[in-house]
Amino acid sequence: MLPWIELATAVAPDGDALRLLRRGDEFSIRLQGGNELMNSRLGHSEEALARLALGGLAGRRGLRVLIGGLGMGFTLRAAQAVAPPDARLVVSEIVPELVGWAGQHMGAVFGACLSDPRVTVETRDVGAMIREAAGSFDAILLDVDNGPDGLTRPGNDALYQEAGLQAARRALAPGGVVAFWSAAASGAFSRRLSRCGFDVTTHSVRASSGKRGNRHTIWIAARPG
Repeated sequence: MLPWIELATAVAPDGDALRLLRRGDEFSIRLQGGNELMNSRLGHSEEALARLALGGLAGRRGLRVLIGGLGMGFTLRAAQAVAPPDARLVVSEIVPELVGWAGQHMGAVFGACLSDPRVTVETRDVGAMIREAAGSFDAILLDVDNGPDGLTRPGNDALYQEAGLQAARRALAPGGVVAFWSAAASGAFSRRLSRCGFDVTTHSVRASSGKRGNRHTIWIAARPG
């Protein structure tokens, strides 16, 4: 078996050390301690995040989408595939080096998706962007951690608490949706979304496109209107 080769490292604003590794044509981004955050062969559920969220918004003109976390671009590319030509796709990535890795090391994974004129990448905290928005987005797609009950970065907790959910609701246009990716289900989080005024549906999606492997959870939370 081919060995993993370290290509680059970065430090997130909260101090976490990230490592980009490659083995053949497979890429992995991990925390310094070894916990894998993402893998280039396991993006099916991240793609489903975009398809499920945007599928109910077909026909909206000038679709405005905020994507929290660039990662390996799975959610972005899936959004590009279904978004109309006049859409605006804003990607918030808090670690600037990850944006550089997309072109420098992972060109085979990203292709030309970042050169799409519909796409803007901002190296900012997605939570701050949500709090600053007021009815600005038709969809917010959040894949910034392992989910409400599996956080690797304590600073992300605010996105999943009631104050963060209320901020996301205010950031949406009427009828808009916020979608959350999670490594595991959480009944408590489903109830919290409902308490915050969302109409909630939950989906269980495999990490890979095959019939085996782990299942992840996606919440689609719609703002009535």
